[in-house]
Parts: sequence; structure tokens; C-alpha cells
Amino acid sequence: MQAQRLDAALDIVAERLGTVPDDYEAHGWRGRLLAWKGRWFEAESEYKLVLEKFPDDVEILTALSDVLVWQHKYADALQVLNHATSIAPSDPEVLSRQARVLTLLGRTRDARSEYQQLLKFDPDNKEAKANLLENARYELRLGNDTDFFNFANNAETQNVTFTSHWNQRYATTFGLSAYQRFGQDAVKFLGSGAMHVTAHTWASIGGAVANDQGIVPTNEAFFEVGHGFHLDNRWLQGLESSYQQHWYWYTGAHVLALCTTQIAYLPHRLSLALAVTGARTGFVGPAGWEPSGWVKPGFPVLRRVNGYVLYGVGTESFAQIDQVEQFAAHTYGGGLRYRFTERQDVEGYVVHEDRSHGQTDTTLGFNYGIRF
Repeated sequence: MQAQRLDAALDIVAERLGTVPDDYEAHGWRGRLLAWKGRWFEAESEYKLVLEKFPDDVEILTALSDVLVWQHKYADALQVLNHATSIAPSDPEVLSRQARVLTLLGRTRDARSEYQQLLKFDPDNKEAKANLLENARYELRLGNDTDFFNFANNAETQNVTFTSHWNQRYATTFGLSAYQRFGQDAVKFLGSGAMHVTAHTWASIGGAVANDQGIVPTNEAFFEVGHGFHLDNRWLQGLESSYQQHWYWYTGAHVLALCTTQIAYLPHRLSLALAVTGARTGFVGPAGWEPSGWVKPGFPVLRRVNGYVLYGVGTESFAQIDQVEQFAAHTYGGGLRYRFTERQDVEGYVVHEDRSHGQTDTTLGFNYGIRF
């Protein structure tokens, strides 16, 4: 029905142009109708014809930029929009299009400036706010964990991570962790790099080194590959699937952990994450494989507060020596994250492990993050 209406409208415009071939308003409408039908090259020709007579028509300039973008002629579209901006520097429609094209060209910093300019003239523009948040180049996160054991003195861990998004494809993360555990102090340095192979497919690789003091791995190496799926479904809006492989080397021990994680994004800010891990731990002699896994539902609490609960079986993280060959039979936990602004949040959580041999470990932690 829609196609029939467009065809009928094209017939009316053609009849008008047959009578008055110099009716540039009719040429503009013909360009719009052709664009809506997906005949972008023909629409481009119509718009350019109008602009030969009226080169400063902002509405036609923005329409021309659209069909150029749809044809992946991003540089040409930017040239058209630069002219439109010189005519209407405060027009939100022009500014938003220019920011989108700059993003498509990989000029993230320029796109960010354009979105900031857009907010000056349209303070409630949701697109600009969302993209400025998404295009934040840096994230700093600080955290602290306290472990309460029933078989040893309490332990502390402080973490600092800094992530840099160099452009839409590449990012790096560096982190520093300080451990106070079983009467020893250790420091670990971590570094990783990530790349978006496509808009929805990513890969990362990294490693860590530490002055282990016998409580953390001396070296680590890891990689991850994943893909996100956008689904037009009433019950399932998106899905992320990833595979991780992580090696840990201790003094006299080594661990290889293979993990797959699935995250389902549901309506009303609900989510469900599921991870399954197979770990091969080796000391002296043959090494065996042990399975583990966890499930983590996420849910909104208030407008700025999200929460989650966690249940796991055999959920060793292998980041400390007491989690190697110490089977954590059951793990229960939960947390809340409060978002102060679009760029700042704080998270608090508690996790309790019932381990074998009657051992328990309860972890209280928090972290603060800021993006800029």
C-alpha cells in the first residue's frame, strides 16, 4: 500500500513537471519520493538540480546529505553539510546530521564537538546526550574489596583501572591492583587492548605481571572474542555472546580457564547473564578439568539505580592462591549501582562463598567510575 501511494505521488509530480518543467518545488518533492523508494542516485540528481537554482536551500541540502550517506558517500555528505552549517549554524537538524557523518568517517573528536554544539541550541536532544556518553574517551575506575575468612585474617584488595577509547574501533585498558593477603603484600599490573572488528564484533587481548609473594599469579595472559545481536523481538531485545581464554601462572602451578558468557537484554532494563567455565589446574603430575558456572539476573530498582543477584557453583576466579584447588561449592551475592550523572556511578556488592572443608569467604566491595 505504501509503495502504491509513492508511485501515485510520483505520477502526480511527473504530470506537474510535464506541464511546468521549471517547478523546482516539484523537483524537490520528486527527489524526496525517489529517496523514500530507495532510488537514491536519482534522488541525488533531483536535489542537485534544485541546488543549481537555489544553492542555499537548507532543507534540500540536508535531504541531499541523507541520500549521500545512504550511498556511503560520507565525504560528499560532509561537504554538503558544511555548506548547510554556514547558512544555518544553529539548526539542530543540520548539526545532528553533521555529527553523525563525522562519526561515520571515524572523526570521533570532531563528532563530539558537534554534539556539544548541538546541545547549546537543543539542550534536551537525546541523540546528542547519548552519543556524548557513548563517545567518552576515558574511564577511570577505583575500587576496594575486603574478604572476611573464617580460616584466616581478613584480606584487602585495591584496584585502579584506566580505559582509553582512541576511536570507535580501538581501546586500551591499564590497571593496578594491590593485595594484602595472608600476611603478604603483592602488586599486579594489567594491560589489554580491544578492537571492534565490525560494529557488533569485538576482540581483546592482554596480560598481567606481579610481584606475586606467593598469593597471586606471577603472570597472566588472556583473550576474548564476542559478538552482539540486536533483535526486534518483544521479549528479547539483544544478545551478547563471548568466549574467553585465560592463563594463570603461579610459582609451581598453572591454570587454564576456558569460559563462554551469554548476556540477554530484556525489556524494562532487565538482563540475564550466564557463564560456564572449564578450568584445568596443574601442579605436579597430571592435571584435570573442573567445570563451574554462574548466573546473574539484573534489574532496575529506581531510575538511577540498577541491581543484580548472583548464584554460582565452583566459581573460582583464580586471581588469588586460595582460589586454586579450593572448590567454592556455592556462591551467593548481589549488588547495586547508583548513577550520579550520565558519567559517574558507584557500585557496592557483597559475595559469600561456602567452600569445601567448612571454609567460608565473604567479600564486601565497592567501586567508583567516571567517564570523560
